[in-house]
Amino acid sequence: MKPEELVALALAARARAYAPYSKFAVGAALLLEDGSVASGCNVENASYGLTVCAERVALFTAVAQGKRSFQALAVATGPGASMCGACRQVLCEFAPGLTVHLADKNGRFRTTTLAELLPDSFGPEALR
Repeated sequence: MKPEELVALALAARARAYAPYSKFAVGAALLLEDGSVASGCNVENASYGLTVCAERVALFTAVAQGKRSFQALAVATGPGASMCGACRQVLCEFAPGLTVHLADKNGRFRTTTLAELLPDSFGPEALR
């Protein structure tokens, strides 16, 4: 799948975000090894700490479907912002070298890697 197609899916997911408090809608599209895509949007809650980020919704959806291998992630926000630290760490558990496309609301994006976004990360191997 082309990065532009994955970004378009992230933008579509962003349109479904539930962000009445922050007004900061986020969509994510995670390309799985088998070519399918798991998408997610942020879901806020009046108890702010219970909010779930789009990136984790997409990852948890894939994991719930038995998927464990990922190729790329597109994240769409208004300004093209990067992921929070919690999402970076959770994604690192499964795909430390993941390709990441960070898109703005108009679909313009830049490409990086999870390793670049989370240097000196740790994963399950550090717990052994």
